[in-house]
Amino acid sequence: MSSREIHIAELADLDRAAGEFLAAIGDARLVAFYAPMGAGKTTFTTALCRRLGVDEDAVSSPTFAIVNEYRTATGECIYHFDFYRIDHPAEALDIGLYDYLDSGSLCLMEWPENIEPLLPEETLRVHIRVEPDGSRTLYW
Repeated sequence: MSSREIHIAELADLDRAAGEFLAAIGDARLVAFYAPMGAGKTTFTTALCRRLGVDEDAVSSPTFAIVNEYRTATGECIYHFDFYRIDHPAEALDIGLYDYLDSGSLCLMEWPENIEPLLPEETLRVHIRVEPDGSRTLYW
């Protein structure tokens, strides 16, 4: 896949950006979001889930659970990971990480740098940059 960018000017722009992102990633099932604290990883993940028909109230950061499971409007499973509290990559293996990653379901991962050695080669690595004006740019 060639290098891509999606700019998000403001919160009202999230739905458009989520739709554009989903169209751009095609069949990618493993998506890792790299960004500093407060850059909008969970906010963007919520927009993606909403776009796929997940009840917005169901989406939350799985900081304490490490992984949350959602269902799309068509019944497909989405796994949302937050590896912020993982100190050693092996801890992710304790939750059955590869069972999730090998499931064929969409896996959206926050703080993937904490488990980097475990990520499969085909993982789409997406970066979120906070611009000086407060807008966001996704690039991969």
